[in-house]
Amino acid sequence: MACVFCDGPGGEVLWQSASLRIVAADEADAPGLCRVVLRQHVCEMTDLPAIERDAIMRAVFALESALRAVCVPDKMNVASLGNVTPHLHWHVIPRWRNDSRFPDPIWCPPRRESPGRAFGRDERARIAAALTRELGPSSPLPRA
Repeated sequence: MACVFCDGPGGEVLWQSASLRIVAADEADAPGLCRVVLRQHVCEMTDLPAIERDAIMRAVFALESALRAVCVPDKMNVASLGNVTPHLHWHVIPRWRNDSRFPDPIWCPPRRESPGRAFGRDERARIAAALTRELGPSSPLPRA
């Protein structure tokens, strides 16, 4: 069965290691939404050894910190669902009180029009730099 995270990065790669990657997801009306995606096809955190669980959570926390510093949101949402894509990944989402779906999850219908926040090249570069400072240098892409 095809898997979007096995078949491709799932967004623009901001940082990566041998075991995971952090991507900007480019989801409509969710500026700053990023994902931490495990490289291997695993469905649940408890399928991983403790050291790998610790590594993925360290990346989630580093990403949350970077997004808070760069985007200055009112709130952060962190979620690992996998109901649609059963490949271990975490959503790390900056939220603002006036965003189109607040206080609902970003996957709910909008309550209002979006204020049109930007999440461009400059923000992505600043997040990537913050991740490198926290997690170390990004690894090159693995060969296919």
